[in-house]
Amino acid sequence: MISGIAGVDYGSKLAGTTAIAAITASGGIDIRQSAKGQDADRFLLEQITSIQVQQIFIDAPLSLPMVYRSPEAYDDYFYRVADRTLQAMSPLFLGGLTARAMQLARRLSELDIMVYEVYPAYLARLLKLQEMGYKKDINQLPDVVQELLQHLPYPLAPQVTIAANWHQADALLALLSGIRYMQQQHETFGNTTEGIIIV
Repeated sequence: MISGIAGVDYGSKLAGTTAIAAITASGGIDIRQSAKGQDADRFLLEQITSIQVQQIFIDAPLSLPMVYRSPEAYDDYFYRVADRTLQAMSPLFLGGLTARAMQLARRLSELDIMVYEVYPAYLARLLKLQEMGYKKDINQLPDVVQELLQHLPYPLAPQVTIAANWHQADALLALLSGIRYMQQQHETFGNTTEGIIIV
């Protein structure tokens, strides 16, 4: 059984939009979400510690374009190679969220917890969830989650009925990217010098 991993949909600090999906010791998937007004970074640190996670797969940029480290060799100030390949948002556009994610990753690495960047929207494309209404119609959320659960090797934990919103669905997608990584079924985008995204 794969254990000690979690997927995170990372949101604004106090918006209540940060969700974590983790495999429990009993082999189920637990989903938890920060509350509005709650410090999302503190919430994550508490959850990661209590669940005893060793590897985090997070939907947030964990690096900046290489031009900021080697301006003589690079010229793209907005996008990393991985961002351009996946048509993802620029880490610069996300600004403070990128800075917080990089800071969180450093804090977690000091606790010997590995942090990997993932991109749930691309995995949703691979799984054809867009065709089912992924992030288009909240009424389609239960059907999208049920389809997503078909790709996860573990069921939701008994206390979790179904993902309650798109943030929790993205946390499940992030977790699935982590499972794909552990089973060596993942794809990687970008390069190790600048930063890679795992799908």
